[in-house]
Amino acid sequence: MATIVGGLTSSHIPSVGNAYAKKLFNDPYWKPFFDAYPKIHGWLDEKKPDVAVVIYNDHGLNFFLDKMPTFAIGAAPAYNNQDEGWGIPLVGTFKGHPALSWHIINSISAENFDLTTCQEMAVDHGFAVPAQLFWGNPDESPVRFIPVCINTVQHPIPTPARCYAFGQALGRALASWPGDEKIVVVGTGGLSHQLDGERAGFINKKFDLYCMDKIVNEPEELAKMTTHDLVLEAGAQGAEFILWLAMRGALQGTVTKVMENYHIPISNTGAGSMVLELA
Repeated sequence: MATIVGGLTSSHIPSVGNAYAKKLFNDPYWKPFFDAYPKIHGWLDEKKPDVAVVIYNDHGLNFFLDKMPTFAIGAAPAYNNQDEGWGIPLVGTFKGHPALSWHIINSISAENFDLTTCQEMAVDHGFAVPAQLFWGNPDESPVRFIPVCINTVQHPIPTPARCYAFGQALGRALASWPGDEKIVVVGTGGLSHQLDGERAGFINKKFDLYCMDKIVNEPEELAKMTTHDLVLEAGAQGAEFILWLAMRGALQGTVTKVMENYHIPISNTGAGSMVLELA
């Protein structure tokens, strides 16, 4: 049977992709952010996952305001990183796992979640930046990827409770896969940030650290928040935290925090990274 080894979190802001491409790992401003990743790489080298299920939000590359699915899952043999206008260097092609994708789709659909199934799917920075931070050049990665896209853009977005329940259904789907793959679940985005409006530049470090604490052993407390609560505390784009909650829902059983890092980079986003190991 498949084994879920744990969960990862990472920001996916475009400026991180540019900083990575320019190798600004020791730049005084970016160093506190990039310093987290060698520790994560060490954990990945130890666990050696075969598959990464990456939960992210699309930023207009596949879906736009005229057609915005709540939950969409990729079922393609490969996913190309395409240009979305940010000037980020494209990073290549991510290998898929269609058989496992279809198992997830069938399993979650049977639990009464309505899904959009994507047999062709391009991935933007929301997916590509964290994948590159964790595994480098996708053309050389031994990991196969499954994109899981959740709407955080067009309201009404799914509530924290709905995303946590979706993650639990995802975890059950992965646990029932008859293959012997080792799987890691990745929650991307955020933390707190707002890019426009009267609160443009808003960051709530206290709330970010609260979320990073509670998500380990008390995720149900975070799932009690309403969407309004989340936007108020984390900012309009900080609602991406529902992606972290979906990741956490997929980790069924005892979870241990291996490491965490928090930094506020120049893009006005509270950026957190974590490794949660599933016993």
